[in-house]
Amino acid sequence: MKAYIQLTMAQLRIFMRNRQVIFFSLLFPVLLMVMLGSFVGDSGVSLSGLIVDQDESQASGQLIASLEQQGIAEVGQSADLEEALDLLEKGEHQFVLVIPDNYDETVMAWQKQGETGPVPDPASLTVYYDETNMVTSQLGLVAVRQVIDGISKNLTDYQPALVMEQKPVESLGLQYIDFLVPGIVAMMIMSNNLNGVAGQIAAWRERGILRRMQSTPLRASTFISAQITARLLLNGFQAVIVLLIGFLFFDTQVRGSWLLLLLFVILGTLTFIAMGFIIAGLARTPESAGPIAGMISFPMLFLGGVFFPISSMPSFLQAMVKTLPISHLSTALRQVMNVGADLVALWPQALVLFGWMIVSFLVASYTFKWE
Repeated sequence: MKAYIQLTMAQLRIFMRNRQVIFFSLLFPVLLMVMLGSFVGDSGVSLSGLIVDQDESQASGQLIASLEQQGIAEVGQSADLEEALDLLEKGEHQFVLVIPDNYDETVMAWQKQGETGPVPDPASLTVYYDETNMVTSQLGLVAVRQVIDGISKNLTDYQPALVMEQKPVESLGLQYIDFLVPGIVAMMIMSNNLNGVAGQIAAWRERGILRRMQSTPLRASTFISAQITARLLLNGFQAVIVLLIGFLFFDTQVRGSWLLLLLFVILGTLTFIAMGFIIAGLARTPESAGPIAGMISFPMLFLGGVFFPISSMPSFLQAMVKTLPISHLSTALRQVMNVGADLVALWPQALVLFGWMIVSFLVASYTFKWE
């Protein structure tokens, strides 16, 4: 027990004395979170459009007022169509609506259609939109179409056969930073343990430190337990820092159980420590341990749901990505923090991580060597 405590404290002192370890394992993820959270900010969509009123009548004024009252898009007016299209091409607006000069006459004709007999031709309202930004442009087209359809139905005395009842539901109001913070925690757990263990153990083997340890009464289980404990303490400290900064600067919250969050931090740490021991056993030198660990961790960093949702990836990739331990770790942390999910809902993630941990430790027991 005394050797276990001494090894654990020695490992923690090694972390604290190495400034590069402190920067890359603690400060770099925090800086990354702050920069991405500040730059991305709110993911809301801002719409703006221009109206070119060639009719300048009371009817066209009512159409413009209806668009402004809808509140979906910020609407401005322009007297010059070419100038409005130029602003559209520069990306300053998402759509340009042109009201033709015969708009008032057409509206009057539809209002008197019962008296005059023949049905008049509809007025053609032209909408130019930015095809390079289809998401916001389509929202702008929907906003304009709703107003035009409403006016058209009033003119033709249209009685709908179906109606839609709207019932609002209060959402969680999650932003990108709420998605990012659990991913940053998962990234730190993977990087510190997979890359850190592989490089450190390979370096100790090359310098003969492991060989000298083997010649003492120290047991391998005591050495590995001290490594695991020290890294668990480090990961817990990192997670607290990230969550605290996320709360203070971006108002992120942990809606679920802190104990469940700690459980997945422990599962993730054990899994990636075991994978780090595998790499350390396969790598002959510290110089080769880094590239091997990077070859494994780098794809998981971008495919494991750390920065981007797995659902936004191509369907042929999703099945493969969902087998990675980092994807289940980031999903579990995100569900606990953002949704408040319990272990009943997250048992598949816990089971997959536990399976990865057991298999990795079994493989590490065969690949690990002292010399």
